[in-house]
Amino acid sequence: MDKIIIYTDGACSGNQNNENKGGYGAVLIYKDYRKEIYGGEFNTTNNRMELKACIEALKALKRKDIPVEVYTDSAYLCNCINQKWYEKWRKNGWKNSKKDPVENKDMWQELLELVESFKNIKFFKVKGHAGIELNELADALANKGMDSLHEEQL
Repeated sequence: MDKIIIYTDGACSGNQNNENKGGYGAVLIYKDYRKEIYGGEFNTTNNRMELKACIEALKALKRKDIPVEVYTDSAYLCNCINQKWYEKWRKNGWKNSKKDPVENKDMWQELLELVESFKNIKFFKVKGHAGIELNELADALANKGMDSLHEEQL
């Protein structure tokens, strides 16, 4: 079957600190074509980098009519999409079940707009650091993104 396979991952060093480094990475595969993307940001979180990896991967696709499968080790990302948490968030004015503002609202809105632009897109949860070749590569790319940041940029 004609489809695009994407593996995404995010990473953050010093996740709980005010000054930290985060990275994201993704592997995109279509037939015999393979593309690797990565990048990094300062003062972020692991969850933001997980979302960024998916956003950047979907932005890199030229066609929206081919089925897409996204594989991630992020339960945060996968569960939100598959369990449709975002439907309640939207209905409740972007408040979570505790009536607090949804974290990463800006990124969720961008991601959902992208996801909804595809005809056929599915998300799958994979176990992280379990030797799944393309997930390990996405992790390495996320770390490469983090390593590409230099302290003097802070």
